[in-house]
Amino acid sequence: MKHIKLRNMEEFATASGISRPTLSKYFNDPDSVRPSTRARIEAALKTYDYRPNMFAVNQNRKLTKNVGIVVPYLADPFFAEIARNIEERCIEAGFHPSLFSAHGKADLENDILNNLRAMKPAGVLLAPLGRRSSDRKTIEDFCRDVPTILFDSNIEGVGEAFIGSDNASFVNQTVDYLHRTGDAPCFFEMAEPANPNAIRRRDAYLAKMGALGLEPHVLSVAGSGWAFEEIGRQGALRLLAKDALPTRTVLCSNDRLAIGFLAACFEKGVRVGHGPGFDLRVASHDDHPYARFTCPPLTTAAHDYDAVSRLAVETLLKLIQSDGSLGGRFERLVPARLILRASA
Repeated sequence: MKHIKLRNMEEFATASGISRPTLSKYFNDPDSVRPSTRARIEAALKTYDYRPNMFAVNQNRKLTKNVGIVVPYLADPFFAEIARNIEERCIEAGFHPSLFSAHGKADLENDILNNLRAMKPAGVLLAPLGRRSSDRKTIEDFCRDVPTILFDSNIEGVGEAFIGSDNASFVNQTVDYLHRTGDAPCFFEMAEPANPNAIRRRDAYLAKMGALGLEPHVLSVAGSGWAFEEIGRQGALRLLAKDALPTRTVLCSNDRLAIGFLAACFEKGVRVGHGPGFDLRVASHDDHPYARFTCPPLTTAAHDYDAVSRLAVETLLKLIQSDGSLGGRFERLVPARLILRASA
């Protein structure tokens, strides 16, 4: 009965008293070692809770430099930007990145992971669709066999590490600023968000408004999928037509929704900005690559693209070099920074 959990082949070699080269030889081909040695290894496998990383065992890591990068929706400029940063860092580290997009579909995400198995990559950086959309078991099985770091969207307990942005810090900074400089904000979101980070931001908004002793107002507009700008525009047009905004400050869940909201304001002749002569303030989260070019330029809490991509790649390289184990799963959250522009 297995009762002692071991993290990597080094620990298994020490516990079993069998050299690591001999173990590698056995896992490559059990018949390549002497029968007596094979019997010792198989007895040790029954004693210790150790499952070899077969991708690490079955390939010569000096010969493979392939790294997979998987994102939910590459047409989203946020994922394009973070993937570009990660891709450049992988190339600088001497690896050959291959980029994949799940197009928001769980079955396609599964197919990508299955195809990556066949590629036998040195490691994978995976931004999953999220715990509500992804096939958890498929991702768990993949992470057990292939050195994998999750980024952007966390699935608790899956993979060796998660590197992402601290969504609570996004909302705390924007709500603090908006409350300090004018009306406290209402929160504008999709009723069926495609990205699970949207749920974390809504929860953070409710918690922050409660901590300030303020009444929260969540405006959930109809829409699903990844056409955020049009969903934001249509939702805002309905709210503006009914004069249904509970406050003159709107905090959008993400910048793409905010871009749609600004378009609706333009269509309705609503002046967006900070100070006398303006009708509304609008702020958001992400620092979308186009946020500085909206009209007016969008106040937003920004991802630290550089820090997230650097930490994700550094962590993956450590994982690859340590035989697929970091000694226990950990999470690293990178705080946002507030960028003030003319919209608020």
